[in-house]
Amino acid sequence: MKVVDFLRSDCVIPILRGKSKDEVLNELAEYLAGVHPGIDAKVLGRALTERERLASTAIGDGIAIPHGRMESVDTLMGVLGRSIEGLDFDSIDGKPTHLIFMLVAPSGATGAHLKALARLSRLFRDALFRQRLLDAADSEAMFQTLREEDAKY
Repeated sequence: MKVVDFLRSDCVIPILRGKSKDEVLNELAEYLAGVHPGIDAKVLGRALTERERLASTAIGDGIAIPHGRMESVDTLMGVLGRSIEGLDFDSIDGKPTHLIFMLVAPSGATGAHLKALARLSRLFRDALFRQRLLDAADSEAMFQTLREEDAKY
C-alpha cells in the first residue's frame, strides 16, 4: 500500500490556520468535506475529536496522525496539513506538532486502516523526509516530496 493510494494532490494544506488541536481537526475535516462531497465535516470532526480523547495521535517528532472511520466513505482518504509554528497536540514527546496527516477509513476497513497507519508511521520516522516536508515551498512541493519518499519502499 502506498500513501498516494489514499492521498490526492489536492488534499495537502501547506499552512494550517488552526492554533489548537480541536481547531486543526475541524479544519482538516472541513477541507476533506470540501473536496469529497458526501462527507459531513461536523460528523468527521466529532469522530476525530472523540478518537483524540481516547489517546493522542501525536506520535512525536512533530507528527500527528489523527484518524477515524465513517460509514459515508467507501475508500481510504487522507489530508496532509502543515503548521509552520507548531501546535500542542499532546504529543508523547511533549514537542510541538508540525505535520498532521488525517486518515479516514470506511467503517468496515480495519485491515486497510491499520496498513495505512503503519505505512504513514514508517515514512514519518525519517527525519530528513520530515524536514523536506517542512521546507517545501507549497502544497505541490509537499505532495511531490511525499510521492518521492513513498516510491522508495
